[in-house]
Amino acid sequence: MDIIFWHPSSSAAEWTDLLRYALPQARVRVWQAGDDRHADYALVWQPPVEMLQGRRLKGVFALGAGVDAIMDQLRAHPTMLRDDVPLFRLEDTGMAQQMQEYAVSQVLRWFRRFDDYQDLKAQGIWQPLNAFERETFTVGILGAGVLGAKVAASLQVWGFPVRCWSRSVKHFPGIASFVGAEQLKDFLGGSRVLINLLPNTPDTAGIINGALLAQLPDGAFLLNVARGAHVVVDDLLVALDCGKLRRATLDVFSPEPLPAESPLWVHPRVAITPHVAAVTRPALAIAWIADAIRKREQGEQPDGLVNRQRGY
Repeated sequence: MDIIFWHPSSSAAEWTDLLRYALPQARVRVWQAGDDRHADYALVWQPPVEMLQGRRLKGVFALGAGVDAIMDQLRAHPTMLRDDVPLFRLEDTGMAQQMQEYAVSQVLRWFRRFDDYQDLKAQGIWQPLNAFERETFTVGILGAGVLGAKVAASLQVWGFPVRCWSRSVKHFPGIASFVGAEQLKDFLGGSRVLINLLPNTPDTAGIINGALLAQLPDGAFLLNVARGAHVVVDDLLVALDCGKLRRATLDVFSPEPLPAESPLWVHPRVAITPHVAAVTRPALAIAWIADAIRKREQGEQPDGLVNRQRGY
């Protein structure tokens, strides 16, 4: 079995050593320009077009939960990946727990008004603030895939009303499911906190715009941990300045790194982290991929198969 690997900004040695340990029978190599030798599988992140072009692979594994980068490449170069080559994304290799930690900590910070107290501290003001009512502090989650479902469950533990919005009806205990464009308004109207976990596709690009934000309750909160392309920044700033949004926490941006001249850096009600809400853990990712490869070799279908028409 031959496996080729490509990641432009990661330690290839760490990944390939882990892969050789998990699949000792495999011949693993880091792909280099001009390498057209046989390969059965490819592990990639933003691969060069020529790496995959025309190869009869048994599978390609994207080294992340999102596959928007490789889908963008496929739209620009449709022949990069043969139609009969399955593309897989990582479903949960430690990212769900990280995303739960991030989302819960942020929702609790807003609920307990810690940011408001920090504003008072900066002014030297000692003043207890009225508490929010938990029963009306409803959290709405855009996107109800693996990560969305895990985040929703973790917030339920804290007693918050939770709802989700997705392409198809979800049946999560105690979580209201809203579906499609016809139910988006009702979903937004009852969401005090909006968490974005949508996949990045042509249909979802720019979805968090002025029209969507206008449908939230006044003084709502926004957490974006999906992709920067989902947010129209100018509309977000307007919503913050007029009070439609009380605060926003952003972990993802377009482009990244966030340019120094971006007004988001200096806005007093915007919190920023550098795309760290949930990062790929190589050891867990390789364990998952190795198991998926073993399943493929035995004629089974692993989880994480990407629907190329939908883009996730």
